[in-house]
Amino acid sequence: MESRQTLMLKPELILRYLISEDDKTDTLIMCNTSDINLITTDQNIYQALCCINKEDNFNLNKLKKLFEVADVHSFKEKFGKEKIIVTDKRVEELRKLALGGENGTKD
Repeated sequence: MESRQTLMLKPELILRYLISEDDKTDTLIMCNTSDINLITTDQNIYQALCCINKEDNFNLNKLKKLFEVADVHSFKEKFGKEKIIVTDKRVEELRKLALGGENGTKD
């Protein structure tokens, strides 16, 4: 039996997927192959969603697809810790990682 590769989706990747048109990220999630097991935590999705601004091109259908193809684990059960509240500093950090640029906008 072949083992499947497991890939943990971090909040910055989830954010990039939800609000931008990044072919590599879109293909990874929307065209998920059976040889890659996508996993994430509720904390990672929460962090990504906290970073979405009203000006962003948020696509609800992409969020639905994410829940369809990724196994979402409880952060509390997996790590034995309470979820971490997302601060403005963390939002800026994640937007910069996801989208590049000083203010989280593509250059």
